[in-house]
Amino acid sequence: MDDRTAEQTEWRTTGRAPRRNAGAGCLLAGLGAVAAPLAWAPRAAISVDGGFEGQARDLSVLFVDLPLIVLGGALVPLLAWALAGRWLHRPWAAPLVALAALALAVWGLTEWWTPRHQPGLNHGPI
Repeated sequence: MDDRTAEQTEWRTTGRAPRRNAGAGCLLAGLGAVAAPLAWAPRAAISVDGGFEGQARDLSVLFVDLPLIVLGGALVPLLAWALAGRWLHRPWAAPLVALAALALAVWGLTEWWTPRHQPGLNHGPI
């Protein structure tokens, strides 16, 4: 039995993609763990440096928000990959669904998450 036949048999009997795609899922999770904080950091900068005389400094964004952003960035593609692989039964669809889920999660993060601003500090629209 050659490798292609073994992979097809594994796909039919277990309903899972062959193990060679597992590394791609981990790579995508690492990409998410890096991309999410990079998209989050510019918006959180005002909370870290504090603006004028440090009056708006809120370091909880580093201790609470940052770990959650990194964890979410890593878990969203993994969960999407697992669910797509289980429900769609197409080995090529899982990476596409995971990448789309990561892109939607990063977009949602930049649209939804806004750091807290103290009123009257001239940081732009509140």
